[in-house]
Amino acid sequence: MNNLYKPEGRLLGTSENRECLSCEAALERAAAQGKILESIALYCEDGGEGKELSFMLGKMRGIMHKNEVEYTKTGEETKDIAVITRVGKAVCFKILGFDEIDGEKVALLSRKEAQRECMENYLMTLAAGDVIDATVTHLEPFGAFLDIGCGIVSLMSIDCISVSRISHPRDRFFTGMQIKAAVKSIDYETGRIYMTHKELLGTWQENADAFCIGQTVSGIVRSIEPYGIFVELAPNLAGLAEYREDIAAGQTAAVYIKNIIPEKMKVKLVIVDTFPSPEMQEKRFDYKIEDGHIEKWVYSPEECARVIETNF
Repeated sequence: MNNLYKPEGRLLGTSENRECLSCEAALERAAAQGKILESIALYCEDGGEGKELSFMLGKMRGIMHKNEVEYTKTGEETKDIAVITRVGKAVCFKILGFDEIDGEKVALLSRKEAQRECMENYLMTLAAGDVIDATVTHLEPFGAFLDIGCGIVSLMSIDCISVSRISHPRDRFFTGMQIKAAVKSIDYETGRIYMTHKELLGTWQENADAFCIGQTVSGIVRSIEPYGIFVELAPNLAGLAEYREDIAAGQTAAVYIKNIIPEKMKVKLVIVDTFPSPEMQEKRFDYKIEDGHIEKWVYSPEECARVIETNF
């Protein structure tokens, strides 16, 4: 999907954004054209209308008042903490106009208007199943919060992150990670949008096809049950090994693939060795779907009696 309204931070280094911030004349053109730009919020201070953010747009200072920092459909007042936490981060905005303060010409900025345009022209035109760009903003035990355009945040619940079970979203994501996500549902009245991720990571068969019986591969121990140990081979594929007392969740395991059984959606493993997992590093998911629209996703193989699917 062609999306002009990217998560915050993705416009910052573009040549068009740099050109628009290059001089006063370019800023005036961007204001007249209603362009959405980005810059780093340098600091927050108390202005005449409460908290305000300050930016440097080339050689001109930009000011964003508290009531221009955040768009909400309900019209709720922006909290001070929402303003303060933008400091040091890329912030999108439209230039509302210019003013003179103590003899200095400054640009008056609005993130709220950029978000309003993003919501009305883009997010509210989406449908369940549409695949879009997103950035992870923060993680909670119950799910991940994503910037899905101009700083507008959406929730992805933990059960939507992957088929392979995880104990916390940090097992899969980290703050600032750029990912793909699919729209799970939209409440057009409240403007709340919920996202999903697992459908983009492939079916059981697509993941199982990367492995074969007799291989020894590495995986991550995700859960330990009385009947066995689940080892994640890929984000949408886990295998089961026999229970051992010396294994801990989160370890990396070298496992021997004993059997692959499509009709039961099972991969039988033997744990050869375990060792501490390295810290998560920046990486790109092996997405099977990266754009477009999904109507229906069937995870389970055709020969399997148990059907796992998502209907958008």
